[in-house]
Amino acid sequence: MDLQSIYNIAEICSQLGVTDAILSPGSRCAPITLAFTRHPQINCRTVSDERSAAFIGLGAAQQQNRPVVLVCTSGSAAYNYAPAVAEAYFQQIPLVVITADRPPELIDQLDGQTIRQTGIFGRHVKMDYNFPVDLDSNRSKWHAHRITSEAVNCAKEFPQGPVHINIPLREPFYPEGDDEIGYDKDIQVIYETTGTRQLTESQWEELVNTWKGFNRILIVGGQDRFNSSLNAPLEKIIATQKIPVAGDIISNLHAVDGVVRHADLFLGQDKNGLQASLQPDLLVTFGKSIISKNLKLLLRKHQPQAHWHIQQAGYVADTYQSLTKVIKTDAITFFGKISDIEFEASFNNQKQENYYHIWQIEERKSKRIFDNFFPQDPLGEFEFIREMINHLPDNCNLHLANSMAVRYANFVGLDNPTIEVFANRGTSGIDGSSSTAVGHCLTNDKMNVLITGDLAFFYDRNAFWHNYNIKNLRVILLNNHAGGIFRIINGPDKLAELEEYFETHQKLNARLTAEEFGFEYFNCDKRSKLDNYRKNFFEPGSKPKIIELESSSIKNTALLKNFKSSYKSIK
Repeated sequence: MDLQSIYNIAEICSQLGVTDAILSPGSRCAPITLAFTRHPQINCRTVSDERSAAFIGLGAAQQQNRPVVLVCTSGSAAYNYAPAVAEAYFQQIPLVVITADRPPELIDQLDGQTIRQTGIFGRHVKMDYNFPVDLDSNRSKWHAHRITSEAVNCAKEFPQGPVHINIPLREPFYPEGDDEIGYDKDIQVIYETTGTRQLTESQWEELVNTWKGFNRILIVGGQDRFNSSLNAPLEKIIATQKIPVAGDIISNLHAVDGVVRHADLFLGQDKNGLQASLQPDLLVTFGKSIISKNLKLLLRKHQPQAHWHIQQAGYVADTYQSLTKVIKTDAITFFGKISDIEFEASFNNQKQENYYHIWQIEERKSKRIFDNFFPQDPLGEFEFIREMINHLPDNCNLHLANSMAVRYANFVGLDNPTIEVFANRGTSGIDGSSSTAVGHCLTNDKMNVLITGDLAFFYDRNAFWHNYNIKNLRVILLNNHAGGIFRIINGPDKLAELEEYFETHQKLNARLTAEEFGFEYFNCDKRSKLDNYRKNFFEPGSKPKIIELESSSIKNTALLKNFKSSYKSIK
């Protein structure tokens, strides 16, 4: 079998900007593995567990904002990529997923490590490609090379996302021991140029005139990367037009002066018709998902007259069930244009200013709760997270696992403008939070701080099962020896089966995991240890570090409920 077209995959990927590949060991994928490991411009790392490998690749692609290649062998190995592929799809992270496969004549013939791999990821990839089986003719080589270019370009095109290349291989597929692997440097590579979609002057004029006709405008930012270019236009809109801008911690809008960070807390109350008073006439959204269920419920129950979503291209979800217009440009361009609106001297938008002040009053109340409520005895998860977030070092990445970790962090909020926040909120699973943070560690020199719960942490221990230095990882572990969120959400907290079938109690702590994988370990079992442990935990070192708080799920639930109810006493 002529393997040159297989080797050229790595060359095409390199020419199109790929610098990293995460490989999982296997036999059928041998020529693909060799193509990448021997390529001088591609950094290759091997991770044995394909599920963890895929999330590590996702983290690396997210950090670098460019495609990362995944390579695995045939059979169930490919299926283990599925959770990370789905997360990458909904979070719009570029991955090039390459799976080796048996040739078509062996499918459904009970051959080893053989399943139906064509289209295995279904609608959770942007495109699915199948390599030609025979690569001996010039036409089949051209086809293979074209597929590779198309796949990488598709992964990069907005909205970014995963693509799948399935490669059936017939034996023999190992080169002889003394064979050299070369790359065709003059190979045909297809390059694509990208740019921001621009609206016409007449379109802008219509939008601006319509904008001026609304009295109660609300802007909501969904999950997105930190972008300092958004700060100035949004701050100008807040200051001059008195328009509230709300964003969860995962929106990365915490550097915007005046942004509403604690909506999830005060929207959980409905005293004196608060929610009705926060109904917008015009809702403007950008970014992806939000954490706050309370904000979602507010905007679905008290729907705006109009809802504009800002997005360059791609499918747009109608999250608040009120979408009326999709504006196909980027947020920086849109808000830059809107921030320059000048109203006539006679314009009097008192309703907008009053609306703005309601949001700001509730935001200030929420901030005062923290000052009046903590400290509490004993030290619980919520206060522990607040203390750790408030002392994060500058210029670090903050990673938030799902379930209670991301919710605690969202209640606390973030003020430090040098910190960027990441969370797997595409599918909101607990399965790859640690691995995603490891992917960031492998591709940057920043400190990467992960806040995670016990179930997410122990579920993803293979994130650390590899041979690479991740000394820039810090893990803050909330261990209540159960799935604590099931005491918070309505439903399971009232069931007799709560403790056995929902919380799923476990007796583990992280001490042995830390020893096994070479982490420095701190068990913060007393408030008196917190200051010293925290300082040591955030200091640079030669090893990754874990700080663990073991606590009671019942007491944490009572504390959080008391915290929420204390809102009513704030004036």
